[in-house]
Amino acid sequence: MLNNSIRVRATASVANVSCGFDCIGYAITKPGDIVTIEKQDPPGIEISMSGIKYESIPVYPENNTAGKAILSLLDTLGSKQGFKVHIEKGIPPGSGIGSSSASAAAAVVGVNELLNKPLKNSELLVHGMAGEAVASGGFHADNIAPALFGGIILIRSYEPLDILNLPVPKKLFSTAVLPDFIVNTLDARRMLPKWVPLKSAVEQAGNLAGFTLGLHESDFDLLGRSMVDLFAEPFRAELIPGYPSVRQSAMDAGAIGCGISGSGPALFALSDSLKIAEHIGITMVGAFKKAGLKSIAYSTPIHTKPPEILD
Repeated sequence: MLNNSIRVRATASVANVSCGFDCIGYAITKPGDIVTIEKQDPPGIEISMSGIKYESIPVYPENNTAGKAILSLLDTLGSKQGFKVHIEKGIPPGSGIGSSSASAAAAVVGVNELLNKPLKNSELLVHGMAGEAVASGGFHADNIAPALFGGIILIRSYEPLDILNLPVPKKLFSTAVLPDFIVNTLDARRMLPKWVPLKSAVEQAGNLAGFTLGLHESDFDLLGRSMVDLFAEPFRAELIPGYPSVRQSAMDAGAIGCGISGSGPALFALSDSLKIAEHIGITMVGAFKKAGLKSIAYSTPIHTKPPEILD
């Protein structure tokens, strides 16, 4: 007998990873969103919210990332099944660590389970992307793919969609530091240049290739040399108070590399031990404090699993 309700947890993620604008992202073990989904007899989706800064998130399904993802999934299946959806936010919106993607990923996994898994996990991605587009204004997968599949993901192509799992070195750890400050994803995308100089494009392509090879060979020096962003960070850095000093504090504390997570304001750093990752988090929080912002650090391994079904 099929269940009528389910609870699913999906984790935060770091997108771009400096050299991979819109095409690389990785999942982290915390924080995360928990989505509870219950079948209801009337068609349609009812959404309720709780948790961190949930008040700013719309509950109308077409304007909610989880709601839109579910609608996309149901439309593909031709299903009229109705659902009550409760989203418990552990990831604040506008954080830069995949808040909207976590909700969308948990939602599509949960609904797919309740409908007796008509789709494979890989087939859920496009529906998660539809949900993500509500928040970002465009179809991109560098947060939703890690949230759905775990690990480090490379989006080789969007047309056609081609998603690749990159190796996760055993000693690679992440620090994500979230200041108490919001950057709107749409605003952050609007400030980017429409054209990139050929010289910058060539250099960025080299960085992306170097980063990918560094993961395959667990070459952390190569990873660090490759973690340079010529596309977004030069423009988005000005949105984040204290960015230069916070980034430098991470590098001084032993980071392999450091940059803006997604559109910000969160910053991320990679390191080669959990102890160093935790130390980096402490120093970055201190640097943000000097810039007048409270922040919280999440020092974790790379999360390599799909969303977790809690019950």
